[in-house]
Amino acid sequence: MSIRYTRRNALKIFGIGMAGAWLAPPLVLAGSNGMLKKPIPGGDLLPVIGLGTWRTFNVGTDEQLMDARAEVVRAFSEHGGGMVDSSPMYGSAPDVMGHALDKLGHPDNIYSAEKVWSPAGGSTREQIDDLAKRWRVDHFDLVQVHNLTDWRDHLEVLKQMKADGQIRHVGITTSHGRRHGQFEEIMKNHELDFIQLTYNITHRQVEDRLLPMAREKGIAVIANRPYDGGSLIRNLKRRHEVPEWAKEECGCTTWADFLLKFIVSHPAITCAIPATSRVEHLEENMRAGHEPMPDQDARRRMIEHIESL
Repeated sequence: MSIRYTRRNALKIFGIGMAGAWLAPPLVLAGSNGMLKKPIPGGDLLPVIGLGTWRTFNVGTDEQLMDARAEVVRAFSEHGGGMVDSSPMYGSAPDVMGHALDKLGHPDNIYSAEKVWSPAGGSTREQIDDLAKRWRVDHFDLVQVHNLTDWRDHLEVLKQMKADGQIRHVGITTSHGRRHGQFEEIMKNHELDFIQLTYNITHRQVEDRLLPMAREKGIAVIANRPYDGGSLIRNLKRRHEVPEWAKEECGCTTWADFLLKFIVSHPAITCAIPATSRVEHLEENMRAGHEPMPDQDARRRMIEHIESL
């Protein structure tokens, strides 16, 4: 990452107003392009809006579609993005990322996040080597155990690879509200840098135990399914207008603002990873990572509004 979490940077945070006051700790810092960032293990800062590749980047070898996804990655990088999350479960997505990175000259601000997934075949190291070739990178910033498949074996190897300097961070993932009990036990008993789980305005179960534990243990948190697989934002756009009070209080001019700002304003959430295949939607997502952010009262009002629809 290009910005380090230093005392000098931390001093700048006192100027970001009420949003930053509620979010700290952990502290947030606006980058030169206005994108808010949060600290991750090791001292770097990560932009609060990332990019998912589930479904949207699984386009096979169609060059036109691959080039279109490269333009999405270009816009993501230019608008201050950081984390790009993929998985061998996502079909051709790793290959499409490799195509995009080569075409764009491997932007410095991309934080590469991959997963190991037993059904993909091969050992932990073999999977990571294969994925690195598909991404056309030398190493990954983060490797996660996808949906806890064979997590003991995979996590042991990932920890050793981190110790050897072959990857920067390790983590585990779940989605759709599954395996929370097992997830909690792993968080308690193992050193993790990241966890990834489902969190959005209509799926908030992780607020009770997993998010508080992540804050306590200093684990960075990635929120997947921020739009509930797309259905949540599609239904809102089709049937409702963004309430005026949200525009005035939180700068929510779009439903992307409303939904993503709700997620990343939670003090335990490090970044959200909405997926998209269109540059205009990517740009809409990225704007949600800018101030102002909702405070606790606004977040409660957002929940009540969605539940009333």
